[in-house]
Formats: sequence, structure tokens, C-alpha cells
Amino acid sequence: MKLKLDKALTLVALSVAGVLGTAQAAPVYEVVNIEDFDLNGTIEGTRNGYAMGINANNELVGVAQGRKKLNSSDVEGGIIDADDGVADAEKITYSVNSPIVANNFSFVAGANGEAGAWIPTFESLGGTTDPALTDTDVPESINSVDTYYYDINDAGIKVGALTAPEKKVDYTGSSTTQEFWYYRDFEQRAVVKTPGGEIELPPPYTTYTNEGKTVELGGMSLASAINNNNQVTGYASTALSSFSSDRVAACITADEAGTGLPLDICVQQEQYPSGSQNTRNIQYQNRAFVWQLGEDTVTEMELPLGLEPPADSKVVYSAQGLGINNEGDVAGRSHIFRDNDTKKLRLDAAYWRKNADGQYEYHWVPVINKDVTSSIAFDINDNGILVGSYRSYIQGVLRDKFFYFDTKADAGSVVVPNDFSTSLTDLSSKPRDINNQGQVVGFIETEYDKDKPRPKAGFLFDMNSAEFVNLNAQLTCQSKGFEQGTDGNWQRHKVEVQDGTGKTLSYETDIQIVEANSINEAGLIVGTAFVRKPVYQTDLYGIPVVGENGLPLFSLDGNGNPVTSYLPRMVVLAPAASGAEACDAVDGGTETKYERKGAAGGLLALLLLPFAWIRRRIR
Repeated sequence: MKLKLDKALTLVALSVAGVLGTAQAAPVYEVVNIEDFDLNGTIEGTRNGYAMGINANNELVGVAQGRKKLNSSDVEGGIIDADDGVADAEKITYSVNSPIVANNFSFVAGANGEAGAWIPTFESLGGTTDPALTDTDVPESINSVDTYYYDINDAGIKVGALTAPEKKVDYTGSSTTQEFWYYRDFEQRAVVKTPGGEIELPPPYTTYTNEGKTVELGGMSLASAINNNNQVTGYASTALSSFSSDRVAACITADEAGTGLPLDICVQQEQYPSGSQNTRNIQYQNRAFVWQLGEDTVTEMELPLGLEPPADSKVVYSAQGLGINNEGDVAGRSHIFRDNDTKKLRLDAAYWRKNADGQYEYHWVPVINKDVTSSIAFDINDNGILVGSYRSYIQGVLRDKFFYFDTKADAGSVVVPNDFSTSLTDLSSKPRDINNQGQVVGFIETEYDKDKPRPKAGFLFDMNSAEFVNLNAQLTCQSKGFEQGTDGNWQRHKVEVQDGTGKTLSYETDIQIVEANSINEAGLIVGTAFVRKPVYQTDLYGIPVVGENGLPLFSLDGNGNPVTSYLPRMVVLAPAASGAEACDAVDGGTETKYERKGAAGGLLALLLLPFAWIRRRIR
């Protein structure tokens, strides 16, 4: 049984499901980037790794995040591996008074990767240098450009975003320690990486102009997906919000009067996130876009908003393109006035499709009921099946629920599959990708406790069979960190580490799939897994404490065992060989429990970045 908008799944959707194939049991998967019971899941010099997209040639793109405070060179003799345990990440703060330090790096991997099968390999964008080569004593080796990869097509063309490099101007104040101010020309720009080089996709709006005064703001744009016809979708700034104009005008006034920061520095300070809500004071009107890549040209197409903004409105209206199929149909979201009521401004799932004249038209994805506060579409396959999630109150709490929608039906219905029950549950779930076989991947909560953080797991949903599975339940035992003993039984592999006291400590491996981000037509899935690591002891500044033997000290529990935590790492899941079985081994009779902290939900936030900034302030 499924929850429907107003009718059964349309005949068109059913016919599509029939074409896709006969229902089969969910496949058993194995993790193919395991090395010594650990995931080879991020590039050197970073803590976290996230696989974001995979193509038909088994090539993936990802983002590494979080500089580590502990490197092997930090300990005498260089005899430790920084990945032996969990150290605090280097805290990255953004200030016009300090050099800009990047915290996000793009990488690639593949079944036939140059460095080896599924080995994450740093790939430079915007002139960035490998974080493994960073030397704090050599300023030129420190990256100031943040880079992100979100998708890759079958030709190997990659799309994402980057920031401008750091610039600096002489400090002219009275401070004896401040030498420079630091700023960027832009904070986010869509980028395409082809075999021939990089192509930046600047937004239409980059420059503030008023009463003869001009200020370069940079604007913002992001490329989120690319199809096999080299059409890229994403979003870009088309205007400055009214309250942001006031901020820029204030910078101009202060600069001209000599009472404030230099103009570029003042603007940069307004563009940095600040405050408890981590918002930015310079915000843009954003619209969904499609960019058609030619041999030597790029054709830009702005997609229509889901409403006509009132002429005197001071509200920020936005739209995003997030997925695109090979027909050029775009899935995403847009602001809309529901029921044509200006009091019902909502941010809802949408898709855009070309009409007979070759012009893109906006289409609203209907909501499941009037209590839905917002919705979003993440992807659309070549059969026109769109996947997304809506947000609504379930049992008194706002939850996100995965849905799919047939855009080619005359009167399509939003279908909400049941997940782990025969009826609607309050487990939040979000899809990320759908292939042409009708397989959907994403992540879902796995426990019902309302008073505690809910762990999450990657899921696989098959439209053919309506089977919804937790991917952790479909893994081989080796893929979960188990090894088979001489008695034939499975137990978790024990890792031994020596600490700063000379004592040998041990902990058990654990690999948990926390989200699935992309699936190709062969069923390969990439996403994020948690790997268990012991935690280093740190001082007041977060620097690991080192013992007399030159090794770090680990945090211990009351029984003298290492305290462990989890790090997010890139994971690659491939259908296992015929005859392989899903692992039913458990720890002490119960499955390992864990809490999801971060993971690529954080990357999802980066992908949807402008909407984390928006405050609809009306003046």
C-alpha cells in the first residue's frame, strides 16, 4: 500500500514500471572500496569524504571536507598515521582580518582510476593545490579556494562550484599587527570541468549599480547536474535583494566618508555567514538555469519562476534546478503562491519542460495535502519519473517524506511509498537519485525515538516491486566490518593501536551506510558511510596530546577501552556476485547503534546553500 494524492498510481506510471522489468528481490551489495577493514574514502589531508555522483563508466566525483589538526609530521619521527583515530578538525573561520583558508576539495575515483580502483584522487579546480601538500610554513601551499563536485556525465564532464581565490589589500589603520585585509571576488560560482579545461558559468547579476556608483559583488551560481547531451542545470543570481542593496549602499557611504572599511572589504564582510543562524547579509534573487555546452560556446537559459513577483515586493523569490534527464527536463523547486493566494508563499517541488516552441515551461508538483509546508524535487529520469520529498507534520513533528511523481501522466499523482511498515511512518526520508530502471536511492531515519537524535541509513527503493530496503541490511558481512573465524562464525575485526603510554588498545571495526547519493544503470551506488575510529585526547586548543613515546593518547572509557566515534567517508556499493548472501551477523545479539553526525546531509546543505541564507525580511 502507498499513500496517494487523490487516486491510484496512473496508468502511465504503471506502464512505465512494467517496461522497467519484472519485480525481483533487492540485490545483495558489497563495499568495493574497503582496504584493511577500513574505507579508502577521502583524500589525504582531509577528514571527511562524500561521493556525490557516478556515471555509466563507473567514474565518480566527490567532495572532501575538513582539514585535520593532526598530520604525521606533527608527531616526532612521523611514525603515526593521522587516520588511526579521530582528531578534531581544524576550525575554519572566515574574517576579513585573516587569510582565507579553504575547507572543501574536489576529488574523483573510478573502477579504472589512474591511482587504482576506487582510490579517491584530488582533482584541482580554480588552481587549488592538493591538501596533502599543505605546509603551514609555506603560505603559497595553503588553499583559499573552496571547490565542490556534484555530478559527472558519461563523457566524464564534471560540474560543481568554486569560490574565487583570496585577494588582499594593505591595512591602513593604526594596528601594529594587522598587515592586510582579505577578500574574494565571488563566494560561489558554477564550474564545468572538461578534458580541455575549466569553464566558469557566471551568473547574470554580478554588479551593483545605483546613482552612478558601481560595486562588483560577484553574484552566485552553482551547477548541480549534467546530462549526456552536455546540458547543465543549477541556479544563479539574477538581482540583489532590496535589503542587501541597503547594505551595499551603506558600505559605499562609509567608504566615501572614510569612516568605515574599504569598499571591497566591507562588501566581503557582508557576504560572509555570521550570527547564530549563519546567514549572510548580501542575498540574491536566484533562478533555475540550464546551460547548453557547445564546442566553443555556452548558451544560457533562465527558467521561469513559479509565480509573478508583485512589482513592489521586497521578498526574496528563488528557484533551483537540481536534476536533469537526457531529454533536458529539469527537476528542482521554486517559490509559488499556492492556490494563487499571495498569502500562501511556499517553496515547492517543480519541474521544467520545453514546449513545442522549444521554450521551458514551469510545472508545479502537487502537494500531498494542505499541511505540507514545503517540498523539493532532486532528480528526474528519462521516463519522466521525478523523485523528491515534502515536509509536513507527522505525529506532531515536522518530518520529510520521500515521494515520486510521474510527470508524463495527464493527471499525475504524488506517490509516497511505505518504507519499513505497511502504513505511513514518521521516519524522515529523502531521495537523491533515480535511474532509468526505477531504482531510487537516498537516506532514511531508522529509529522511532522522538527524544533522541535519530540514526539514518542509506536506502534503495525499487519502483518495480515497491520494495524499500535499508542498504545496511543488504551488505555482505565483509562489507560491514566482519571477518570469518576458523569456526565459520562471523565476528567484527579487531583493530589494535598503540597509544602514548605504550599500551596496546583495541576496538572493533564498523561500517554503516548512512546515505546513498547516486545510482547508475548497472546498479552501482555511491554515497557516504560511517567508519568507527578511536578518539584522540586533545588539549584546550583541540590539538592531540602526545605521550613520551611520540604517539598520541586516546580517550578511554571507564573500562579502559578506547572511546570511539564515526567519520563520514566515501562509499561505493556494487551488486555482489551471484550466490552472495546479506550478512545477518550481529554484535551481542543486537545491531550496532550509532548516531548520524554530519555526513553528506551537510553536502546537501551546501548544494542548497542559498536557502540556508534566506531571511524574508520586508522593509
